[in-house]
Amino acid sequence: MAAVARVFRGSRFLMSPAAGAAAAAGAKKAAPAPQVTKADATAAKEKRGIMKPVPVSEEMRRFAGGAPELARPQAVKLIWAHIKANGLQNPAKKTEINCDATLKSLFGGRDKVGMLEISKLLNPHFLKN
Repeated sequence: MAAVARVFRGSRFLMSPAAGAAAAAGAKKAAPAPQVTKADATAAKEKRGIMKPVPVSEEMRRFAGGAPELARPQAVKLIWAHIKANGLQNPAKKTEINCDATLKSLFGGRDKVGMLEISKLLNPHFLKN
């Protein structure tokens, strides 16, 4: 103990036993905290930024099945589900999407769009409050 006191120069905090040592020595354990699932935590949080649902244009509303509000990630997810379900990705150039009539209405009548342009082309469909 004298060597420890020399090293820490008498600091009582550094020389005190650890907080877990009392529990290990036989102290009564507290009840565990109730488990909160990830779904409960996300539902309790207020959506902000791009995750916040905003009003959408009539074209986007028809595409989304009548939903009056959508978050940007949800809209992109719906677009990609439509692309994959209908095989609209160009097999020769994977970064290019061949638009069908539905996508043409969303993307301003363009026949082909790049995958990185999708978010930019969706901006006019998210209405400002």
